[in-house]
Amino acid sequence: MLKIGIILSSVRKERNGLAVANWAVDKSQELSDKEEVTFELVDLASYDLPFLGAETSPEQAKEIQRWSEKIDSFDGYIFITAEYNHGVTGAFKNALDFLKPEFKNKAVAFVGYGGLGAARSIENLRVIVAELGLASTQRNVNFSLMTDFEKMSIFKPASFHDSEIKELLEQLISWSTALKTIR
Repeated sequence: MLKIGIILSSVRKERNGLAVANWAVDKSQELSDKEEVTFELVDLASYDLPFLGAETSPEQAKEIQRWSEKIDSFDGYIFITAEYNHGVTGAFKNALDFLKPEFKNKAVAFVGYGGLGAARSIENLRVIVAELGLASTQRNVNFSLMTDFEKMSIFKPASFHDSEIKELLEQLISWSTALKTIR
């Protein structure tokens, strides 16, 4: 059985990402073989991580450990990413920097949302995840704030995204299955 973590990377209080993440969870469960794979939403906002390199309290050290163990428990990932200033969110980049062995020889796919569907954030993440030892799928899903959100805040995805997530899942599941054999 594969375990796929759907990681919500934005920590803003008023964020569009939660609706996108819930859509990804629902579509993933609907479109995949439930006997072969499970999906779990992981919200970065529920982890109180310090800045990497800053002095760490015992409570923060426990949060880092909890984050590490959660991420390590998965065979693959879908990163739900926003685009801030043409790149990945600072909170997510910081959270990723606490990890490396947890990601080794696993696969990742991207679902982005923003002005241009978080295309630049995803490209930014592809470089980061390569260094972390993750293999990224070719297919990603990009949601535009102008066309997939009403008033740029109410998530109403176009139906053509269903075929995109199906292809994304096929790639992610096959890569995660193959990479599991070498871990």
